[in-house]
Amino acid sequence: MFNRVKFVALVTTILVFAGLLTACQSNDDNASAESNNGEQLDGRVVVDGSGTVYPLMSRLAENYMVNDQSNVSVEVGRSGTSAGFEKFLAEDGTDFNDASRKIKEEEINKAEELGINYKEIKLALDGLTIVAHPENDWATELTEEQVIDIFTAQGDIENWSDINSDWPNEPINLYGPNENHGTYEFFYESILNEQDLAEDADLQQEYSTLVQLVSQDKHSLGFFGFGYYDNNQDKLNAVSINFGDGPVAPSLDTIDESGPYQNFTRPVFTYLNTDHAQEKAQVLDFAQYVVDESSNIAGETGFAPLPEEEIDQLRQDLEQLGSE
Repeated sequence: MFNRVKFVALVTTILVFAGLLTACQSNDDNASAESNNGEQLDGRVVVDGSGTVYPLMSRLAENYMVNDQSNVSVEVGRSGTSAGFEKFLAEDGTDFNDASRKIKEEEINKAEELGINYKEIKLALDGLTIVAHPENDWATELTEEQVIDIFTAQGDIENWSDINSDWPNEPINLYGPNENHGTYEFFYESILNEQDLAEDADLQQEYSTLVQLVSQDKHSLGFFGFGYYDNNQDKLNAVSINFGDGPVAPSLDTIDESGPYQNFTRPVFTYLNTDHAQEKAQVLDFAQYVVDESSNIAGETGFAPLPEEEIDQLRQDLEQLGSE
């Protein structure tokens, strides 16, 4: 009798222990599933295009690979908006093209000819910024008309003293991004009203080179996106622009499509190859991540975030794309 009782107790103990092990294993599995926060993906995502958008997109890519999908490789280039569209609108082209301007009619036609379907994703707002050497204490503000006269070949301003006789009688040395960049096209088309840029303007491919050139030339005047000024405030001055109601300094508060800096404000985009997004889960997943997170880090990279209603619409569009 005693042996039988001991046997029953031993079996009961074993069963209880086994149940505890099963419960613990089940909890571990659930914890693992929750930490994964969805399907784990792999593969590549290829992004190229705008140098202006590069700081924002490269930060998004880094955060995505570190925090969300460690087995996905997101490669971000910065060949420029126009050069990027050439890579995007090609057989086996890139998955995304970042752009500091909207896609052009000839690029739309090329996409149609190649049978490439795409989705325009508005990311944030940028303010084109006129920058000067940090020791330039005279040209702290300019009118919109003066900016146009300075940078156009037809303008009659060559020296600082042509603007104000009290300013230095020295040539204004002009700098900006070259024709590969959407920033150049925005400046030429929307600000200069398609007037030819001054022939002696020094146009560069790399924004880091432009920052260096302007910061080393006391009589320089350049233009590029706000983010490159914002990250180099120790090397550059931003010129306030008078659009008719007094000078306005570019900032995250003034950069707005209907705000005081609106004439120099533009949206920036990325263009998604929707065929790739439907063929490769990691491409669609990264697109959704970009829409969800871009406004959260826009300010950190020199961009003003979009209104929430615009982001919600983009989320719905991508959800519909994923269900097709």
